[in-house]
Amino acid sequence: MKQMSRRERVLAAVNRQPVDRVPYAVWRHFPSVDHSPAGLAQATLRFHERYGSDFLKITPRGGYAVEAWGCVESDAVLEDGHRACASCAVRSGEDWKKIRVLDPAAAPGYAGEIETIIRLGFDRRIGDAPVVPTLFSPLSLAKKLSGDRLQRDLRDHPAAVAGALEAITETLIKFALLALAEGVSGIFYSIQAASRSANSDEDYARFGEPYDRQFLEAIHSKSALTIIHCHGDRLMFDRLARLPGHAWNWDDRATPPSLGDGSAQVPGAVIGGLHQWRTLRDGTAEQAVGEVQDAIAQTEGTGLVVGPGCVLPMNTPDATVAAVVQALGGPLKRIPGVAL
Repeated sequence: MKQMSRRERVLAAVNRQPVDRVPYAVWRHFPSVDHSPAGLAQATLRFHERYGSDFLKITPRGGYAVEAWGCVESDAVLEDGHRACASCAVRSGEDWKKIRVLDPAAAPGYAGEIETIIRLGFDRRIGDAPVVPTLFSPLSLAKKLSGDRLQRDLRDHPAAVAGALEAITETLIKFALLALAEGVSGIFYSIQAASRSANSDEDYARFGEPYDRQFLEAIHSKSALTIIHCHGDRLMFDRLARLPGHAWNWDDRATPPSLGDGSAQVPGAVIGGLHQWRTLRDGTAEQAVGEVQDAIAQTEGTGLVVGPGCVLPMNTPDATVAAVVQALGGPLKRIPGVAL
C-alpha cells in the first residue's frame, strides 16, 4: 500500500478502511504557558513535531471556557496539568440566570483560543495532520460553573439550569463555527457528564444528551473529524455511541467497554489502547508496546487510532511515548534544547 498522509490515515480509520499503518495520537496540557495564546501554540507545535501524531489536539487550560461567566481558575496545577476552579460563578440558584450567550470572538477565554488557532497558522510543523481544538460539553461546563451544587440545582432549579445550558450550547456552537472557519478540521468534544459517577442516567438524558446532540448536529456538516471524548468511569456508553461523531475516545484500560467491545458499538473509529497513568507514566516502554499490540489485536487494526484515554500526565517519560511511536512506525524527531 502506498504511504498515506496523516489526514488520509485518520479518515480511513474513521471509515474503517485499510491503512498503511495504524494511526496514533498523544496530547497533553502545557500549564507553564497556556495563559498565552502564542505560548500554547508554540508548545503544542513542538510537542507535535516530536511525536508526529496523526491528528493534532489543541489542549487549552480547562478554565478558558468558563472565565467569561465569572469562574476564577486556581494557580495550583494538578498531576494531569489542569487547574480546578478556585471560585465558581454559580453560587446560588439565581446565579444560573446570569449565564448568557457569549460572543466567542470577544469573550475572555474563548477569544484567546481563537487566537491560539490563528497563531498555529497551520504551521509547516503540523504537516498534513487534522487539527482539533478542545471543547467541553454544556453539562460539563455547568459542573465547572457551579461545583458541588450542580446536583442540587438540577433538582431545585431545573428551569434555570436549562436556560443556562441553552446559552452555553449556543456559545459553543458559535465558537466551533468560528474555529472551523479558521481552518481546523474538527472538534475534540469532551463529555464529562455521561459518567454514572457524575450524573444519573435520568439527569444526563434530560440535561446532557439533548444539548450534546444540538451541538454535534450543528457542526456535523462542517466537521471532518468530530472526536467524542467520553470522560470518566461507569460510562453511559450506549448513549455516547449513538451521538453523531467520527471517533470515540475513552479510558478503555480503566473502565468498560474494552476497546474491542466499544468498536462494535460505534460507527466510526475508536481512540485508545494506552493507559496514560499505569503504563505511559508509571510503566515501561515494553508494557506500552504490549498495549499497542493488544489494541491492534482487539480491533484487527481496523477503525483504530492508538492513543491514551485522556491527557498524558505531566511527568510522562519521553522514552515510553517514543517507544509507542516507533512500534507503530511513526515519525519521531529529536528537538535539541526542548525538554519533553
